[in-house]
Amino acid sequence: MNFWDFVAFFFWTFVFIAYLMILFSIIGDLMRDHTLAGGWKAVWVIFLVFLPFLTALVYLIARGRGMAERQRAAAQAAQADANSYIRTVAGKSSPADDIAKAKALLDSGALSQAEFDVLKANALAGSATPTAPTAPAA
Repeated sequence: MNFWDFVAFFFWTFVFIAYLMILFSIIGDLMRDHTLAGGWKAVWVIFLVFLPFLTALVYLIARGRGMAERQRAAAQAAQADANSYIRTVAGKSSPADDIAKAKALLDSGALSQAEFDVLKANALAGSATPTAPTAPAA
């Protein structure tokens, strides 16, 4: 086995792994697409089995934009779920909850208007560590 056989082996290994990644991406996208009927999903999978390279190319050309949109929506949903979970575990409330609590304190007289404004600005900015005013208003 000479040097060029070694290079060819790695090249074809790379091509095969890239093909498998594309194939799994297409199958995952097919199953994620709720607008496509089950029969059409089966047709795509059958063509992927019998004409894999041509079908993958046609799929990426014909449905690539929708594939990207579904992937972006799935990523955003996963991020929102993770943020929600982190907020629940950490006990951090949403900005609306923080503002409502600050408003209740303002209405009860425990906070001045300046302190409320600072807390509201911090909540709207998404600050993890809200800063309190340096001196209470007179």
